[in-house]
Formats: sequence, C-alpha cells, structure tokens
Amino acid sequence: MVRQKIIMDVDTGIDDSLALLYLLASPEAEIIGIAATAGNVPAKQVAANNLAWLEVCRAPEIEVALGAAEPLAIPLRTTEDTHGPQGIGYAELPTSTRSVSERDAARLWVDLVRAHPGEIVGLCTGPLTNLALALRIEPELPRLLHRLVIMGGAFNHPGNTTPTNEWNVHVDPEAAKEVFDAFSAAPADRRPLVCALDITETIEMKPEHLALLAERAHSVPVELVSEADGPGVRSAASNPIVRYCVDAVRFYFDFHRLYDQGYLAHMHDPFAAAVALDPSLARARPATVDVELTGTITRATTVADWAGMWGREPNADIVIGTDPKEFFERLIGRVGDFARTVYPEGAA
Repeated sequence: MVRQKIIMDVDTGIDDSLALLYLLASPEAEIIGIAATAGNVPAKQVAANNLAWLEVCRAPEIEVALGAAEPLAIPLRTTEDTHGPQGIGYAELPTSTRSVSERDAARLWVDLVRAHPGEIVGLCTGPLTNLALALRIEPELPRLLHRLVIMGGAFNHPGNTTPTNEWNVHVDPEAAKEVFDAFSAAPADRRPLVCALDITETIEMKPEHLALLAERAHSVPVELVSEADGPGVRSAASNPIVRYCVDAVRFYFDFHRLYDQGYLAHMHDPFAAAVALDPSLARARPATVDVELTGTITRATTVADWAGMWGREPNADIVIGTDPKEFFERLIGRVGDFARTVYPEGAA
C-alpha cells in the first residue's frame, strides 16, 4: 500500500483529537508532521495535547512543531468554554515524554513540501496562521502540495462564533484571506477542499456512537453517557483510548446542549480528516472564496462566489454533501479497531 503523506495543522481541540485518532488508525495514512496552531487553546497547550495523544496511542515518533503564538494581525482569542481548560474536555491525558520540534510550524510546512513535491496532503483544522506564514516563505506551496483540505468557513449557513463567522476563520481572518488568495494560483485539481459549517454541522456524534466505539474496541464497560452525568463523572472504560475519547467528547456534548443544539457534538475535524484521505466521501462544488476584513459586523465572514460574478477563477472546492452514516461507520470501525490493537490488554 502506498500511504498518503499528510501534514496536520491543528489547534487540538476535542474534534481535532478525533481527527488525529482517525488518521493514526488509518493504514493508508502517514502523518509526517503536526503543526500546532493557536486557536481553541494557546499553541503550547496544543502541542502538549498532540504529544500526549501520540503517547497514549503508542504512535511512532512524529514531529510536532510549535506554531505562532498569535494571529497575523489581531490578539489571540481562545475558546476553553467549548473545549475545556486544556482543550481536551474532561480528559486528563498523561504528560508526554516526547519533545516539540526544534523547527517552527511554518518551516515544517515549507521543508516537508519541498522535500516531497506533489506528494503531501495538508489538513488544516484550526486557524490558518501557520500556513499563511509558510506561504510567505514559499509562495509555490499551492503547487507543491498534492492537495489542501481545510475545515473552516460558513457559506450558506449561520456562523458558530458570530452570526456569519466560523471559529477558525474568526481567530485569524487575515491568514485565511492570504491562504485563499494564494491558492488562486493552484491548478484546478489542487484547489483547497473546504469543509465548512454548512456540511460539518450535519456530522452529529451522539452518545450511541461512543458506545459503538467501545464495543468495537472490546472495551468494558460499554458506557452510554448521559446529560444527567455531572462534570465530575469520568469514564471507567478499560481501553485508554476509548476512556479518554469518552471524557473528551462528553464535555463537547455538554457544550452543545448548553447552547440548545442537543446532547450531541459536531465532528467538524474528523470529517475533514476522512475527506483528506478519501475525497469521494464528499460532494463538492467549485467557487471563488474570499474573506471579509473590513465589514463592521461581517468581518471574518467567508464569502463564496458560486456564479463567477467577480470574474475570478475558482480557488476552492466547497463540500456541499456527504453521507454522515458512512462517515461514522468509518470513524467507529477504524478508531475502534486501532484502540483494540494498541491496547489488547484493555479488551474484554
């Protein structure tokens, strides 16, 4: 099997954690570098979370590079209310003995795409700060990547941060604009594949999905988390990967319920990870994407010109449809089998 080389640029993050697990669990994926971007939590905490997950998953050594501490032009805003004080919900991951890379995230991007031209899929599930900085170093990056997959934006859909803003773009809109502008020069087959809120908010994880994950991993007991569980409740799952997932995702369930979205969690980032490996999971439509930077109440809004009114060539393929059931079957199957393989001692 020829494994797909992937650079992950993440602000880990509960759903980023599931994206990392999905790729670690996928035999056709080879993560060759992880860039820690400030977003859900500060960049140093993101890097620590990535290292801790790699340790928990008994993963081979994968380079984790620290990204910029601040967005390009504005102060950093983080969202611990959404993802927990450390970014991983109620989960309490052990401190990793692994170290952060000596090179920064932008240099990681540049060095790896230069070393493997046309071979790498970039997966960005956080603000685009690191990638924008990498583009300033290497403007040819859109042609050097095999493909870029972005979780970000909202088009024909309400925002999740302001009425029109999606979180990742909201944190660093200048970076998002630089990236979309730069990819205007990409060939049609290398346009960014954009997984925006329009589609990712249809990817609803529910308590029964976690129970199915535990069953697939042969982890006991198989727990059905409930909105009646208090903040102090922790999973007793025998498999550590399952246990930490349950504790992380339950916080996400609680957050979504607090904002009247139901006792569920939108799995934005693992869906983008699945699309990065298999674009056929998504139906996409080309558009020209730009980012509003000066609007009084619409700053950081992503705008798609679907009809060519601007007279500019498309610079993105926006995902407009998928099969959530198929996605969750893949997620549960892959991560469950992976958890059982990594921790056979935790299987019933």
